[in-house]
Amino acid sequence: MGTILNVDGLTKKFGHLVAVNQLSFTIEKGNVYGILGPNGSGKSTTLGIILNVVNRTSGSFQCFNGTTSTHEALKKVGAIIERPNFYPYMTAVQNLKLVCKIKEVSVDKIAEKLELVGLLDRQHSKFRTYSLGMKQRLAIASALLNDPEILILDEPTNGLDPQGIHQIRQIIKKIAGQGTTILLASHLLDEVEKVCSHVVILRKGKKLYSGPVDEMLASHGFFELKSNDMEQLHAFLEKQAIFGKLTQENGLLTAYLKEELAAEELNQMLFKEGIVLSHLMKRKESLEEQFLTLTQNEN
Repeated sequence: MGTILNVDGLTKKFGHLVAVNQLSFTIEKGNVYGILGPNGSGKSTTLGIILNVVNRTSGSFQCFNGTTSTHEALKKVGAIIERPNFYPYMTAVQNLKLVCKIKEVSVDKIAEKLELVGLLDRQHSKFRTYSLGMKQRLAIASALLNDPEILILDEPTNGLDPQGIHQIRQIIKKIAGQGTTILLASHLLDEVEKVCSHVVILRKGKKLYSGPVDEMLASHGFFELKSNDMEQLHAFLEKQAIFGKLTQENGLLTAYLKEELAAEELNQMLFKEGIVLSHLMKRKESLEEQFLTLTQNEN
């Protein structure tokens, strides 16, 4: 597939504060990567370093297998890391023509990019008449004018209403579908689960997880169980190596699996022991539950 970006041991300190701590991850061509973490976890700082607007303290990063200089590599990058900033009294087309001049690229792609973000019918409207969602979509069109190999977005749906969030997510999926690699920072689990193929989870500048979203969601899940004799049920499950953590709350026993086990098999196993279930449900952990487990394990 080809490596677009390789980050190795990246560290950034602001005085005594360590914003990014020994961060390493790799981005392969054609995927959508999410850098996920709460505010203050080092997401924006990491993107700033990659885009050469923040100086790193130590560590390194290479774009496009290290075959191009940073200056040349940045010509293959499209990015939005701040609020959209265009001239309010100029139209969308006029603003994008100016961006083309600055980026030294042809104006031929303006209509194509406006159509991609759903703004072709508003191309001659002044920027000040745009809603926040439309402004964000124009910023994405602007970032795509140089046909970048990677698009970098910092909190792309921040401050938008539900309709605006949905539109931006659909656009991200469409851009990814055309083969552009995307790296987005977000504090929204829902966003990462819906649009990203891979995730890097940060907390206080440290990496907690890096890999495919599917693999993170590929836990063996858990059972929610209820029986007339909860003590007997708990005691039996505790002896089975296939189960990990057991918790009891609101009259339900939750048993987390270490290996795959079908609900029918568990039901038969318990019935043979004389344990009759009045409630049996198998569930998969959501990304949110996995995220909470990860972040709780890190002090």
